Formats: sequence, C-alpha cells, structure tokens
Amino acid sequence: MTLPSGEAGPGPASDFEPESRRVARVVREQIVDGTRAPGSRLVERDLAAELDVSRIPVRDALRALAAEGLVTPRPRSWAVVREFTDADVAHLQEVREATDPLHFRLAAQRRTPEQLAAMTEAWERETAAAAAGDGPGARRAAADFHEVVVSAAGNPVLAELHAVTASRVRWLLAQHADLAGIAAEHRALLDAVRAGAAETAARLAHDHLRTSRAAAAERPSRGAP
Repeated sequence: MTLPSGEAGPGPASDFEPESRRVARVVREQIVDGTRAPGSRLVERDLAAELDVSRIPVRDALRALAAEGLVTPRPRSWAVVREFTDADVAHLQEVREATDPLHFRLAAQRRTPEQLAAMTEAWERETAAAAAGDGPGARRAAADFHEVVVSAAGNPVLAELHAVTASRVRWLLAQHADLAGIAAEHRALLDAVRAGAAETAARLAHDHLRTSRAAAAERPSRGAP
C-alpha cells in the first residue's frame, strides 16, 4: 500500500520517522478530520512551536501537503488549509468513478491472503469505531480500507496514479456522516473481493460511489476561490 509521501501504512509509526513526515502526517490528519478548518492559516513558527520541531521540517511538510493538494501556499512562511470548491469535489468524483470499480475488480482477481487480511482488519477497525461513535477513527479506517484495495489491485501504474490524489480522496471520504452505512457497504465489497467475484465487486464499487456523491452534495456549497 502506498500512502502520501511514502508513509507507513495503518498502525503505529515506525521507530524512526523523519520530522518532516511526522509534521505532514499530523497536519494531514487534522485537515482530513476537520480539526483544521478550510481557510485556516498554517504559520511555520506556530506549527514548529506546537509540534516541538524547528521550522525547517515544518517548511518541508507544508511543501509536501501543497503537492498533495491539501494546502495552498502563501508568500513567505505560511499557507492555508485548502477550501475545496464544488468543482474540486466533482472532479475528484469523476476520477473515482473511473478508477474505483477497476481497483475492486482487480483486487478480487489478484488479492493475496495477506492483503485480504489487511482489508478485513481495516473493515473491523472501521466497524468498531462506527459502533463507538468515533467518527475520525471510522473515517480513517475506511480510507485505509480503500488504500489496501489499491495495493491489492496489483497494478503499479494504477497505484502511482492513485498516489497523486490519495490525500484528497482521504479528505473526500471523510465527508461521510453515515458511519454504519459506509461500513456495511465496505462489508459487501470485502465479501465480493474475498469470493473473487470481480464483476460483482466492480458493480458494488460503482454503487458505493453514489453514497459518496450524496455525502459530498450535503456539504456546504462552495464556489471557486
């Protein structure tokens, strides 16, 4: 599984994590979870003090997050959390409509036992978090589930294409409010992949995108910046 900026997969960070990656990871999670609101300022010196690092890794982290499409750089030493417009969301959805069914079709054909176990583990974390009312935990696990599917598809070119939008897709997945409903849809997708039912998995993925489109439509409408 390939995550933004070459990070480790779900679970605890590795014993050694470069400061710039740690800062990027923390700020990325805050943006995706909504802790840092769209349009809020990200000032190097403030982030450095908050995360107990020098300004250099903060600067590198902000550059990485800008490349991922989550922040908008400003002159000198600050940036802002990106405000996704309705057009931004529509474009992301168009990309997912082209790629998600393919991810699941290929995963059903090519997944290894280890990848199937990782999908199951992510779904179990998602279900447990949803039952506990832990929105951020459920949404992160749901995004992890999709990341494992991309890996299980077994197509390096497809994985490279996904990596370009991976952080923005995680943000988009975090817009879902019906945690239990999403977990149920993921269970059906998991069952199809486990059974090797490629066309069923692709059809369910297409149907799953309807839920995503509905969730995106419920967010406050935003025009172009």
